[in-house]
Amino acid sequence: MKLSRRVGRFNRLINNPLQGTYAWLLPPWTVILHRGRRSGRSYRTPLLAFRQDHNLIIALLYGEESDWLRNLRAGGGSVVRGGRTYEIRELHVHDTARASELERLPRVPRAYCRLAEKQVVLELGERLPGFGARRGGR
Repeated sequence: MKLSRRVGRFNRLINNPLQGTYAWLLPPWTVILHRGRRSGRSYRTPLLAFRQDHNLIIALLYGEESDWLRNLRAGGGSVVRGGRTYEIRELHVHDTARASELERLPRVPRAYCRLAEKQVVLELGERLPGFGARRGGR
């Protein structure tokens, strides 16, 4: 199931600013820090991500056209989860039907991830200091 771009725009304008106030601190919420491909502007996108060893599994509910995913592919980024910041070493997109990583997730996160046709697996690297750059230089 792929959600419409209208839902994505609503989430970007309304939900993301609200979720961004707590997502960096409360797993399974995660904040992806990335830089715009064209604008160079810093962004903070809250998402549900499920940890498995040194990886985070994220359901692509909007498909591979998500701005955060395109920005990560173009220029990398980092992740804030549980108040800690980590670099993103690698990023892989898998079809949900073939994603073997899902089998080791608990039942509820696995069911959530199966809502999407594709999954992103982020390999986490070293822990970084601080919470990353904020919008507007704050």
